[in-house]
Parts: sequence; C-alpha cells; structure tokens
Amino acid sequence: MILTNLRNTRISQGRTQTFMARRLGYKSVSGYANIEMGRTKVSLEKAQQIAEILDANVNELFFEQNLHKMSKRAN
Repeated sequence: MILTNLRNTRISQGRTQTFMARRLGYKSVSGYANIEMGRTKVSLEKAQQIAEILDANVNELFFEQNLHKMSKRAN
C-alpha cells in the first residue's frame, strides 16, 4: 500500500526521496522509498521524524487513510 498522503506532501514541498533519506540518516534512498511504498513498516518515532521534516501532522501522513477505512467498517 503506497502512503499517498506522505508522498503527495513530500512532492508538494519539492522534497526528493534523496533529501528525505539523507535527513533521516539512511545510507541509500531505498531506505526511505520503501517506507513510502509501504514495503517497510515505520516506527512511531521515525514517523514523527518524517512529520517534523515535512512540517505535517503524523496522523495525516501515516494513519488517516487506514483509520477512515476502519471506521467505515465499524458502522
């Protein structure tokens, strides 16, 4: 599952995956790209770091879509 909110926020700010990877301390871009593509689960701590870099809300970047889908199923 691609994290579209994360990807769209990054792109709207003109940030590259390379920029994000470097800021997060990854040795290669794939470390960050795998998060965006949903291949790697991100820790809450790492999610908060990403949100800080993008000056965004961690819930909107990572959790909003899943919570919305879950709440629809519950009703």
